[in-house]
Amino acid sequence: MILTLEQALALRKGRRLVFTNGVFDLLHTGHVALLRHARSLGDLLIVGLNTDESVRRLAKGDERPWTTLEDRATVLAALRDVDGVVAFAEDTPCAIIDALKPEIHVKGGDYQAELLPEYGHVAAYGGRIEIVPLVEGRSTSKLLRRIGLE
Repeated sequence: MILTLEQALALRKGRRLVFTNGVFDLLHTGHVALLRHARSLGDLLIVGLNTDESVRRLAKGDERPWTTLEDRATVLAALRDVDGVVAFAEDTPCAIIDALKPEIHVKGGDYQAELLPEYGHVAAYGGRIEIVPLVEGRSTSKLLRRIGLE
């Protein structure tokens, strides 16, 4: 389900919240594995989804995202492991994290917890960051290269 921040807060009540975020352009096995692992850590998984404009600012290139925010959100929201999707236009998910205060913030193995911009926000309220190993050979960039789009 695609949610406003207020709807996500209402859905959270009394449940162990896990949060992750990203672009989720051209969903692949690596994304699904990350989402499945994240969901296994709590009662509720909310995914923060970068808007199209924020994707372009994050140096993904002028062509990215390949699919629109609405399409990416619809696909994510349809996955069994995802309880809700909240879009954000900022460069980081810090505002959503500050509002939701998830017990666990999940990121893929290409990140280091202490180097994340949201690290201090999560630590400030006693949450934790879990880094999930990547699925070998699975990434949007590799998929784009394979089909000749990058």
